[in-house]
Amino acid sequence: MSDQTNSRQPVQEGPSLSELLQIRRDKLTALRGQGQDPFVITKFQVTHHSDEVKDRFEELEGQTVRLAGRLMSKRGMGKAVFSDLQDGAGRIQLYVRIDDVGEEALAAFKKYDIGDIVGVEGEVFRTKRGEISIKAKTITLLSKSLLPLPEKFHGLTDVETRCRQRYVDLIMNPDVKRNFIIRSQFIKHVRDFMDARGFMEVETPVLNTISGGATARPFITHHNTLDIDMYMRIATELPLKRLIVGGLERVYEMGRIFRNEGMDNRHNPEFTTIELYQAYADFNDMMDLFEDLLSSAAQKILGAYQVEWQGEQIDLTPGWPRLPMHEAVKQYTGLDFMAISSDEEAVAAARSIGVELPDTADKTWGNALYECFDQKVEGKLIQPTFITMHPVDVSPLAKRSPKDPRLTERFELFICRSEMGNAFSELNDPIDQRQRFQKQVELRAKGDDEAGMMDEDFLTALEYGMPPTGGLGIGIDRCVMLLTNNDSIREVLLFPTMKPLD
Repeated sequence: MSDQTNSRQPVQEGPSLSELLQIRRDKLTALRGQGQDPFVITKFQVTHHSDEVKDRFEELEGQTVRLAGRLMSKRGMGKAVFSDLQDGAGRIQLYVRIDDVGEEALAAFKKYDIGDIVGVEGEVFRTKRGEISIKAKTITLLSKSLLPLPEKFHGLTDVETRCRQRYVDLIMNPDVKRNFIIRSQFIKHVRDFMDARGFMEVETPVLNTISGGATARPFITHHNTLDIDMYMRIATELPLKRLIVGGLERVYEMGRIFRNEGMDNRHNPEFTTIELYQAYADFNDMMDLFEDLLSSAAQKILGAYQVEWQGEQIDLTPGWPRLPMHEAVKQYTGLDFMAISSDEEAVAAARSIGVELPDTADKTWGNALYECFDQKVEGKLIQPTFITMHPVDVSPLAKRSPKDPRLTERFELFICRSEMGNAFSELNDPIDQRQRFQKQVELRAKGDDEAGMMDEDFLTALEYGMPPTGGLGIGIDRCVMLLTNNDSIREVLLFPTMKPLD
């Protein structure tokens, strides 16, 4: 009976999370009681990182090095303990033996928890199994981890938690760190690329009294001293073009843009762009520049023009097709907008393939063409393709085409169904610009809160004279998504916008 009774007894479970938290705090209290508070240490001299030790093993074997990082595992509890140390460059194995560190130090090390941050001084060697390791001589506890890391086999996988606790995500998921290393490398490449071509980096205001430079819903804040509402910038276009008027012939700005719009896999309320303007150039020059910039980034950072993104094999080898929007619509839908002369006929043609214009959009030839492209064509573009000659109705800041005044010298680059950038031969006619601003004002009056506003100072700048200019805006986040093979913008933003927890 006793055997049967014992077999029915509940299995003893390990400590609960609250108990584990208390155990770690008790360890800290004990250390402080012994005068060994790790949080009073202000510095540890690091001489090497894990990747350097491995890469230079032949040179460093037998040498004493000093590394610091986080304990990620411990194995063995006798007279020797193996542990994995993770620093900013990777992981390396520690070998902590009683003969090398002494009985007291080994006993203290055995009490350290996974997640604790330590400094190690030791000798570089290779184990019998061939693993490059550090034979510890001294170990210093530099910071006590009071929260346990996620379980190592399952790690941190929930997307919401990963984005909210990026610090844990970076600890547990090496590929995440790679994403942001590539992001940093890409931003550096962009700056080097622009600087080498004689462009000057500038900074323009984030807070503006007028929302302009793009079609988007702004964030509105209030300036207490001036007692006025202000808009967080939705683009850097208008101040940068003022600088072109002022004689700075090649300028660019890289920074945050804010748009009070929806969030999905490709959109975040704040994101990073580069906008650049080059006097005496047009949108063809901007296509050349964009193609060279992105393809050279892939070659330099990844070592190849071929990348995988969203399940597609993308070829970034220079020589990307340049396709007018009306030709793209004709190719994918069969509608020939160049053979359509009236607005009514264009809207009817769009409706015939299931395309309806938004309520706030005027029922025009240009809007019908754009909606046919947006709804029926954009989602089919996989390989890098410049879509050119956008309708003037949706391009309030672009110069009209000399060949057809209904169109503008504008392009957007599409890769794998995603818009990567937008560029114009910039409108420099102040009279035409005023008329287009007025159209935006009328749309806003109809309830379109994404429409721009009249900017009298910008019109004044144009009246002083702006040279023919090419302008280009590039989404940095989208480019990083491409280079890191990520489908969600949240994977390439260290701290994406998240809905607050209840």
